[in-house]
Amino acid sequence: MRTVDFRSDTVTLPTPAMREAMYKAEVGDDVYREDPSIRALEELAADITGKEAGLFMPSGTMGNQVAILTHTKKGDEVICEAEAHVYYYEVGGLVTLAGVQPRTIAAPRGILTAAAIAPAIRADDIHQPPTTLICLENTHNRAGGTCYSLPILQDIHELAKQRKIAIHMDGARLFNAATAQKTTARDIAQYADSIQFCVSKGLCAPVGSLLVGRRDFIDRARRYRKMLGGGMRQAGVLAAAGIVALTQMIDRLAEDHGNAAYLAEAIANCGFGIDLTTVETNIVIFDVSPLTLHIEQFVRDLNARGVKANQFGAAKVRMVTHQGISRDDVDYAISVLAELAK
Repeated sequence: MRTVDFRSDTVTLPTPAMREAMYKAEVGDDVYREDPSIRALEELAADITGKEAGLFMPSGTMGNQVAILTHTKKGDEVICEAEAHVYYYEVGGLVTLAGVQPRTIAAPRGILTAAAIAPAIRADDIHQPPTTLICLENTHNRAGGTCYSLPILQDIHELAKQRKIAIHMDGARLFNAATAQKTTARDIAQYADSIQFCVSKGLCAPVGSLLVGRRDFIDRARRYRKMLGGGMRQAGVLAAAGIVALTQMIDRLAEDHGNAAYLAEAIANCGFGIDLTTVETNIVIFDVSPLTLHIEQFVRDLNARGVKANQFGAAKVRMVTHQGISRDDVDYAISVLAELAK
């Protein structure tokens, strides 16, 4: 039976060029900072985002948590959107690891603004935790892959600068945001003190994320990475795939966005509930309620017909396009969705 996997862009497989690069990679002990492939990837990540230094991470979650540990101290408060990944999907790491208090703000389409953030910044009051960090997720997963515009980022950056608060960007899909807005990662990154981005999602590397920022920030972050068990040894075999990801795979993300828009339009035509304005990148979230379908059974029926997708709440489904999904695969999924809609 035909199977197409829309569950996430984390299911992407390394390309032949990545496998060859991994086979040929020069390696050394990265804890001793002797792995040339890791160093090359970190330098490339810093250069592409316009930052001073980079640090290879086993995962985006570790990258975010290390950044928060590095920016804050116990008892601080961190502002983030109410359904941000750092708050929603990182197993309480904000509290458990960094010992900080999250201050969540629900924002339309998951996009915070300076006007929304400003009232949430704590006053200098002995009774309140100091606000020391703002976390932004770009693109925003639970909002459907929505992007921060450069003007909004600039406004938040100005506010943070005035209030002496750092900004960390969870840019797991940073290059999707840049592609969708026809800008560069560097243009986006200028408005954040640190950024985490994944090479293991739409860019197809098998493992890894990068944390970038000022050199002194990365030096401190390296210690926290070791504390959390992220100090790897001959990890250059992974870095080699990451280098291919950043040099060969960014330009093709537009194809994923086109497939997502095509899929979303068909989903709307089938009668499902969907806000097409949120489909900016490669994530499509839709509601089965208008067709009075039972969500668990609907997802089982999709899987039984070879279309893998994730339930996303009480009545929604998330489908993500990626390098492993062709236009023909999308057409097949649309035929299955149309069948179930009837």
